[in-house]
Amino acid sequence: MTEKSLPKGLIENLDPGEEVLYAVKKRFALEKPKWLIVTNRRVIYFDEKIMGRYSMKATPFEKIEKVVYHGGITSSQFTIHIEDGSKIELSWMDKEESKKAITALYNAIKNIAIEPPTLEKKKNVLSEEWILLKPKEFIVRSSAVYTQILQREGEQAVKEDPFTLLKKLKELRDMGIISEEEYSEKKKKILEKI
Repeated sequence: MTEKSLPKGLIENLDPGEEVLYAVKKRFALEKPKWLIVTNRRVIYFDEKIMGRYSMKATPFEKIEKVVYHGGITSSQFTIHIEDGSKIELSWMDKEESKKAITALYNAIKNIAIEPPTLEKKKNVLSEEWILLKPKEFIVRSSAVYTQILQREGEQAVKEDPFTLLKKLKELRDMGIISEEEYSEKKKKILEKI
């Protein structure tokens, strides 16, 4: 989905650096469509109205309790349960698009959470249901936490030998806190100091 096909009001409300990973709009709407957007930070429900008006509810991943997709014969319903007890419900959604949206949400949460979310699937003869549950302890791989770890690592570099630093660096990579590219870059810097 290109940014041009998204509503202007939605694009204006994206945070700097926020990327739209997936967007799906409600089928069979007589009015302007309702949208479900998954970004790299949150889920956005966007109700586009005429004359440039809209209503929007943005929920960060940390506040999502569970997401339920229920697909029937002709369409599907998408429900997002939020920690405060509220819900975002979209009915008459395209089945395949809804599956892609919940998959995009699962992957987005998996990419930032230390513990991966749970995805349950139930398929019946005429329907299916997918339930996405976030981890009980939702700990995010935040760039601030990552930066603090690397700063501490740099401060201790003077005190610790390179082999210990390489071991700690490998542990960070294995836990998924840093990427393979970050690991290689830091490893190279440590090896240059030997």
